[in-house]
Amino acid sequence: MKLYNTLSRKIETFQPLNPSVVTFYACGPTVYDFTHIGHMRTYTNNDILKRTLTYFGYKVKHVMNVTDVGHLSGDDDSGEDKMEKGAKKFHKTVWEVAKFYTDFFFKTTDALNIIRPDIVCKATEHIEDMLQLIDRLKQNGFVYETDQAIYFDVIKFRNYGKLSGQKLEEKIKGVRENVNIDPQKKHPADFALWFKRIGRFANHTMHWNSPWGEGFPGWHIECSAMSMKYLGETIDIHSGGIDHIPVHHENEIAQSEGATGKPFIKYWFHNNFLTVDGQKMSKSLGNFYTIEDIEKNKIDSLALRFLFLQTHYQQPMNFTWESAKAAQEGYIRLKSIALNLKNSSNTILERSRQDSKEFYRDKFKKAISNNLQTPQAVAVMWGMLKSDISDHDKYELLVDFDKVFGLKLDKTSEHIIPAEIMNLANQRLILREQKNFAKADIIRKDIERKGYEVKDTIINGVSYFSIKKI
Repeated sequence: MKLYNTLSRKIETFQPLNPSVVTFYACGPTVYDFTHIGHMRTYTNNDILKRTLTYFGYKVKHVMNVTDVGHLSGDDDSGEDKMEKGAKKFHKTVWEVAKFYTDFFFKTTDALNIIRPDIVCKATEHIEDMLQLIDRLKQNGFVYETDQAIYFDVIKFRNYGKLSGQKLEEKIKGVRENVNIDPQKKHPADFALWFKRIGRFANHTMHWNSPWGEGFPGWHIECSAMSMKYLGETIDIHSGGIDHIPVHHENEIAQSEGATGKPFIKYWFHNNFLTVDGQKMSKSLGNFYTIEDIEKNKIDSLALRFLFLQTHYQQPMNFTWESAKAAQEGYIRLKSIALNLKNSSNTILERSRQDSKEFYRDKFKKAISNNLQTPQAVAVMWGMLKSDISDHDKYELLVDFDKVFGLKLDKTSEHIIPAEIMNLANQRLILREQKNFAKADIIRKDIERKGYEVKDTIINGVSYFSIKKI
């Protein structure tokens, strides 16, 4: 299996530290607002990675944090705590906000059939672990104190910037001087490990005792403390969005390696952005969508997952309602095929030549093992379904591929399109791909005479069809 590593900037052969257990830490949600479809794409791709590892025989220990304190708006420690901001916005306590949006996050991931992590760790339940890590950093000479906070001194960490490739001098020049609120802060790139409950945070609702008085942790220290507590000081895989690379993940590396003297992460796995109608998602633009918006538009949540599969995780993806509806039609077709194959009389009696069956399995494995090429894997699936191998083997392969896709193709049980109609529709699609539109149209009319309507769609250059009873 090969995987792109942000740290080395190349695709590498995946070799875990311990072949029997892959350690996997995922940056989880900050639970101050609704989980949106951009988050959904990231966690779906994390799930695809986890399922692929499992498919190839690895046991995966998966840990994800929930940030319920300490995440400030902005990257320079100058903003407001997002949890406090959410509490003011929704007129609730920070604890109520955290519970409500944590529940909403898991409602969303469950709808997308995302396997829950083995361990979900909340920042507010690991304060002592963070304080112990800060103490280790202090003993190693990476920490200094101001009247307002405890900071990590990035100048003292020799390799700061190795993940993003950005030099410290460039990073410091890029920070606006007027946002450096703490006048005692040595460098703009220094980041807070602990905020004191004074000044702008004098009335901060969430606070704990520390050697420096009452206060609360910075966002970055949370992930390092919790990931190392459950997975060890060096971890196989750490995932997150590409927006985390230049600051959050860079800071995680600095404080983790500054404390232990060991490499922190072997493989960094980053997902690219999702835009909506070519624009950044924003409530002010009216294009901020959640799982509830998807369902209100009569799109199956697993159809959205199917849509995500058709863009590689490293590529930016643009969401439109047209593409979502096309994915819905493609997913309905796929479920119908799966059900017809499952119920086919040929599934028991007929088998293909073993080499024909394994040809498609090998192509699928080659696609997903090559840095999770899910668009290629989806194309292999459609090619297999159009092939002349037996219904028995088509269904067996489809269920096997779905161990990675996660589309629940073996569990659906709603009304299905008759096998006769599905076979005609498949013949018609093949004829259209061969540009034999005259014969394809004859089959379409035959389908309509039998009481069904077929509709064509294209997603990412691949042809699909949906069928409904007239």
